[in-house]
Amino acid sequence: MSYNNKLSKKIVTADKIVRLINLERFYDRKIVFTNGCFDILHRGHVEYLTKARDLGNFLVLGLNTDASVKRQNKSPERPINNEETRATIIAALECVDLVILFDEDTPYELIKLIQPDVLIKGADYDANETNSSSKKYIIGSDIVKTGGGNTVTIDLTEGFSTTNLIDKLKK
Repeated sequence: MSYNNKLSKKIVTADKIVRLINLERFYDRKIVFTNGCFDILHRGHVEYLTKARDLGNFLVLGLNTDASVKRQNKSPERPINNEETRATIIAALECVDLVILFDEDTPYELIKLIQPDVLIKGADYDANETNSSSKKYIIGSDIVKTGGGNTVTIDLTEGFSTTNLIDKLKK
């Protein structure tokens, strides 16, 4: 199979993901889930994703659609790269097994569908926060905990952020 075919098979829809996740579970693989917009890929993203993958056997990345990113009010020009471009770049990373786009404001329904063994977010969140109104609360942690899984935060690579990169490019 060509690399291009492998790449396209890693970007999936909700109807395919359940079957693929069930197959991984059949082989007793630990499913890891994280999400974000991953607009301009940089070293911080790569280190975050490789560390996430190290916490299990199969990494699923929920990727915000363009509309979902815009609703987050990051800035008027975001996302810089459209969802198809972002999905393709993320899928090309060896550490990412599947990419699935989600259009909601949060990945809650996607997490409910996937039922990951490990839910990952950056250390700017708090894995122990239970107040869903807190900005540090990890959406879906209740689902993962109920299913017997773990919610884990990963330290972010200092000095790397998409916002900082955009600001640097503007100068």
